[in-house]
Amino acid sequence: MKNCLNAMYVITVVTEWQNLKLHMHKHTGEKPFKCNICNYSCTAKSELKRHMRMHTGEKPFKCNICDYCCTTKSYLKLHMHTHTAEKPFKCNICDYGCNRMANLKLHMHKHTGEKPFKCNICDYCCTTKSYLKLHMHTHTGEKPFKCNICDHGCSQMANLKMHMRTHTGEKPFKCNICDYCSSTKSDLIIHIRTHTGEKPFKCSICDFGCYRMANLKFHMYKHTGEKRFKCNICDYCCTTKSYLIIHMRTHTGEKPFKCNICDYGCNQMSNLKRHIHKHSDEKPFKCNICNYYCTVKSELKRHMRMHTGEIPFKCNICDYSSNTKSNFKVHMRKHTGEKPFKCKICDYCTNYVHQLKTHIYKHTGEKPFKCNICDYSSNTKSNFKVHMRKHTGEKPFKCKICDYCTNYVHQLKTHIHI
Repeated sequence: MKNCLNAMYVITVVTEWQNLKLHMHKHTGEKPFKCNICNYSCTAKSELKRHMRMHTGEKPFKCNICDYCCTTKSYLKLHMHTHTAEKPFKCNICDYGCNRMANLKLHMHKHTGEKPFKCNICDYCCTTKSYLKLHMHTHTGEKPFKCNICDHGCSQMANLKMHMRTHTGEKPFKCNICDYCSSTKSDLIIHIRTHTGEKPFKCSICDFGCYRMANLKFHMYKHTGEKRFKCNICDYCCTTKSYLIIHMRTHTGEKPFKCNICDYGCNQMSNLKRHIHKHSDEKPFKCNICNYYCTVKSELKRHMRMHTGEIPFKCNICDYSSNTKSNFKVHMRKHTGEKPFKCKICDYCTNYVHQLKTHIYKHTGEKPFKCNICDYSSNTKSNFKVHMRKHTGEKPFKCKICDYCTNYVHQLKTHIHI
């Protein structure tokens, strides 16, 4: 019995001495245990053992109810709460409850507003050490999580998981109202708002509200006039990085979005979607006043202005106004003198893309508009339409005073002067 007690005493002393040694590392900053694969180092051998499982992929702790497995016993213990629905940690201010103390501490910061973790390079501060660690990757450029299929790397495991779904096509988050499904929970939350009509992000200047924060940021540029993203080839500047990427394709000629039915290609997904409807004859957007149908929501929105009489785009230099943004942009070039569409062969430039296309035909000699009745062909659609009237006998230009009509507008002008 005495020997047993002595052995227990020795074990207790040794254990306490080991714990003291570990504790002292906090004061000295010493991290004697180093990973032989990456730069990770730590104060305890057990921590290094857990870390190595990130490299080996080992998950020795398995749930006996579902397929879940993990790297640490503590994670398994927390997971088991999802089966029991137990939430032992309660907030003393509101009704919030959770299955781990760390989550409760994080929740309490919402009440206190405390952000104890601060970046020593910039003004960023946050509620958790893990958030700060992720933030530091923005300064170091470190991307420790690598895709094993392509060259993609990212700063956090959650982003890598989302990326992997682009390879697998997995969309685990499903809407319980319609057939929509997505690869991320955040996309599903945003989608649900299209059913509920919820617009939680409000503009502090006007009545605008929207489903997602990114849209609100984009909207605020209308008030500030800020255009942070600039083209390094021409004078174009815009409010979002995605717009700049699309614009750059006008310089490179890149058309990454391809139709799988015909040879059509374009520089943005929205144009491809609109094109696909031509093959299916599908026109899902319907006017609730007349029989108009169209392939895209923006076309329906423009059409509705014919009924409402709304003309939202007004020139601040002259009296011009338009019900479409594209026509308004073209008009403004008359004031600015901007001619963004330039010929790569000669010095010709214009403010209309269709005029540039017509001009290019002069260099190539191409005449894409061909008559199916005679041998006539033309490099402009307008000339082709005039030609076709010779076959149809159509004379759309009519005199308001007499019965005279013609298929040429200049002939009508001559007639009126007479």
